[in-house]
Amino acid sequence: MEFDYLIAAGVLLATAATDAAYVMFTSAVVAKRALAAANWSSAWYMLSSFAVISYTHNYVYVAFAIVGSWIGAYLTLRFYHREPANPPGPLKPTV
Repeated sequence: MEFDYLIAAGVLLATAATDAAYVMFTSAVVAKRALAAANWSSAWYMLSSFAVISYTHNYVYVAFAIVGSWIGAYLTLRFYHREPANPPGPLKPTV
């Protein structure tokens, strides 16, 4: 089994982008935006296919997939600041 640094970097980036797409997909589903959800879903599967094909030849790439997945989810949630379309109203005071 050969190890290629470029493939490792590609797996890391692909899984980071995959998790970012998954977060955006989930956001679109929650907002009930069908077209956006469908677009993010197709991007999610396209990106994940690269990582899966890459690390099935060498299990070491799974570590890069794990790190990329963490990075993608963290950065997307950290920097994606969309306010909810229907924010909840203020709570009534309890007596």
